[in-house]
Amino acid sequence: MTDSRTAFDDDRPLPAWDDGSDRPPPWIDHGSRALFESPWLRLMQHDATAPTGLKADYAVMRPRNLSVGVLPVHDDGTVTLVGQQRFALMNWSWEMPEGGAPFDEDPIEGARRELMEEAGLEAARWIPAYKAEMSNSVTDERAMAWIAWQLTPVPVAPDPTEIIRVVRVPFGDLLREIGTGAIRDMFTLATALRAYHMAREGELPPELAKAMLASV
Repeated sequence: MTDSRTAFDDDRPLPAWDDGSDRPPPWIDHGSRALFESPWLRLMQHDATAPTGLKADYAVMRPRNLSVGVLPVHDDGTVTLVGQQRFALMNWSWEMPEGGAPFDEDPIEGARRELMEEAGLEAARWIPAYKAEMSNSVTDERAMAWIAWQLTPVPVAPDPTEIIRVVRVPFGDLLREIGTGAIRDMFTLATALRAYHMAREGELPPELAKAMLASV
């Protein structure tokens, strides 16, 4: 398996309005050192030159895994979400199953694992939803999301640090709670809105799309 970051970056298309010809010079990296390292991330300090020519001391958080997530959709148009306590913001968060895949692993295998471990589900059908750069001013975190259906239950196996709550709600309820601000996990928010677009635009099986949209 090649490095998943290479495949993520190499197939990026240009938007219709951009032919790549009218751009300033890129940033230049003159070298870096690690300020902090853990099994999950490295915090790097870079000696850099900006596109303007200005020298910059730039810090970047570099995860050791590709972020992966999946929105599981049941035949009746409901979706399974998981709730857990999050440390960084010290809050409770309802999310789709998501986690990390080592860079030498096929990303979809990481998503399958998270779906099983957190939600207790396997999916027979998968479709890519999008790729995202999560916060590209301070981190090179890359993320991939899928929509999955034809679901069957399997035993859950959460991480030893996690206590997971699982709910199954109509897809329309998820969209409405995004609108109220109750769902704030950006990975989940973006995937739900992308799933709505895919259902509306005929990018999902007709019966599945119909069931999802019935509650909207």
